[in-house]
Amino acid sequence: MIDSLASLLALMKLRGAKRFYAKKLAANDNSKNQVYLGGDFSALNILPHQGVYTDAAEMAGSKRDRAKAGIRLFWVDEDGCYPAPNAQLILYPKYPEVRMSGFLKGCAKTPSDIMRVRDEGRILFFGISDDGVILCHAVGGDHPLAHALRAMGELTEAGVFLEIPAGPDEADTRQLLLAKLTEIYERNWIPSQKLGADGIRHPYRAANGGGYTLEAELGITPNGYSEPDYLGWEIKQYGVSDFKGFRSKSPVTLMTPEPTGGIYRDHGVAVFMQSYGYPDKSGKIDRINFGGIYSVGKDFHIDTSLRLELLGYDREKGVITDMSGGIALLSRTGEVAALWGFAGIMDHWNRKHAKAAYVPSLFRKPPPEYSYGPRVLLCERTDFSLFLRAISESIVYYDPAIKVEGASSPKPITKRRSQFRVGHAQLVQMYHRHEYVDLVASNGLL
Repeated sequence: MIDSLASLLALMKLRGAKRFYAKKLAANDNSKNQVYLGGDFSALNILPHQGVYTDAAEMAGSKRDRAKAGIRLFWVDEDGCYPAPNAQLILYPKYPEVRMSGFLKGCAKTPSDIMRVRDEGRILFFGISDDGVILCHAVGGDHPLAHALRAMGELTEAGVFLEIPAGPDEADTRQLLLAKLTEIYERNWIPSQKLGADGIRHPYRAANGGGYTLEAELGITPNGYSEPDYLGWEIKQYGVSDFKGFRSKSPVTLMTPEPTGGIYRDHGVAVFMQSYGYPDKSGKIDRINFGGIYSVGKDFHIDTSLRLELLGYDREKGVITDMSGGIALLSRTGEVAALWGFAGIMDHWNRKHAKAAYVPSLFRKPPPEYSYGPRVLLCERTDFSLFLRAISESIVYYDPAIKVEGASSPKPITKRRSQFRVGHAQLVQMYHRHEYVDLVASNGLL
């Protein structure tokens, strides 16, 4: 029997776990009623999952309309590790809430005596690995592990989860990130650069070098994947005028997902641009642009005749009413020109923004150089519901930069960038927890 938290964490560490959590199980948390993981979508930041998809199956004549996501869950004990092939997360958007189901079905060995009852005091432990595996261990209220958890006193809460320290001698990712950012700050001016796929840093002279230079210093190769950048943290750089007020020079780009529906996806970018694009205003020959600012509540754009709407969303209640909806660009006739479906953009948002660090920078030239500031904004526990609310209140807006060069040629060149942006001051509204950290405060430099 595993009778100490140290033994349980050691066992989970041997199987790759890096982060540890516990959930106190309520009476309704059992195999019949599923395990409740919170009244928002923040559990998606804790538990690694596969792609979110919509289950629109009908049962008893009614549409269930909910989202699901597969998870790689294993039950562990002193004897081994047992996969639960049917484990999944179920997202109920109309409440909203997240539950876990299927965690006993098809598994060779499970704590069914714990998970099928309604007894008070039961504890479900989680160990999370970097490769997306979830390790679980459940005990009753009188078990030594339950007593040990209660004896730890107050633990940091992450929604319904309690964060269990990995160990006194292990630096967490937050500490490692701040140590690296302090090192970068102390370097002062750094030549503009971009890390190539070959791992070599190359000089970079374009105006958007601030992010690339910071990524190069962190050893991050630029990519289009919707995964966090560094040790599970999304790294965002933003330009400022000085390191006193730290006032951002421009809005923050939250993400750049491609549409998953509408004319843009169904008929292609070329058809979309021919329908809604406009000739380049600077006079560039044979070039079609698609730009402008689009926010909910704003009228049709004068150049494109499109406006931004949330389809299948109740603004007053702040909930999704139809999972087939999403963020949409609509024409004057109601045609969906582009759609970012709820399932796809929810998945993108939670993978990318579970934990984010926003780093200020100064720029000078010639030659182009960047200096990164001593105050960093750390944001944690995002929730897709907060993002949708910000969209509905016009705090987050769509700011595309799409162009087609050689539009009439046999081989036109298309460059796409679908940006969702927010003013830096409103950024914290997308997170349940945020903190400004002075990197050098302990040295008396601030």
